[in-house]
Amino acid sequence: GMPPGRKSIKTLCYTGDKRREVYAGMVRQIKAGHQAYIVCAVIEPGEMPGVRAAAEVYEELQRTFLKDIPCALLHGKMKPAEKETVMEDFAAGKIKALISTTVIEVGVNVPNATLMIIENADRFGLAQLHQLRGRVGRGAEQSYCILMTSYKLSNESRKRIETMTSTNDGFEIAEVDLKLRGPGDIEGTQQSVLT
Repeated sequence: GMPPGRKSIKTLCYTGDKRREVYAGMVRQIKAGHQAYIVCAVIEPGEMPGVRAAAEVYEELQRTFLKDIPCALLHGKMKPAEKETVMEDFAAGKIKALISTTVIEVGVNVPNATLMIIENADRFGLAQLHQLRGRVGRGAEQSYCILMTSYKLSNESRKRIETMTSTNDGFEIAEVDLKLRGPGDIEGTQQSVLT
C-alpha cells in the first residue's frame, strides 16, 4: 500500500498533437511551485528512428516553454560528478524541470516533483513505466504521469498503455507483463524469467 497522506498518481495518455498542451500544463505545475520530469528513451537524435531524444527535447524546451524556468539535462553518458550535481540541484528545488533518460528510474526521491512526462512511452516496458511513474507521487500533492505515444500502436503497446492508465497496482501490472512477455525460455536463448 501507499504511505499515509499520498494520493494515487493520475496516469493519462496523449499523442504528439497534444504535446503543446501537455508542456503548457507542465509550466502551470512549475508556476504552482512544483517540479517535473520529462523522460526520453534515448540521449541523442538518430539513436532510434522516430524517438524523441533527451538532448533535442532539452534544447527545444529551453527555447520555448522553459525559456525562463531553470531546467537541466541528465543522462548516463555524463560524468558521475555532473549527474550528482544535477540531481542535488533538482532535489534542492533549484532545477524545476529535469529532462532525462531512464537514469532517474531508481533511487530518486523528490517529493515536490508532481509531474512525469514520458516521451515515446510505447517504447518502454511495463515494469520500466511503473518504475518511472514511481518518481512522482512521493509527497502529499496530486501527481500526474503523462504517457506520450505515437498514433499507431501495436496491440501489445496498446495493452501496456491501457494497463498503466487503468491501475497503479504493481502486482496487477506484473501479471499483465507476464501475460504479454511470457515466462521466458529456461534452456533456450530467450530471456529467462523463471528459475
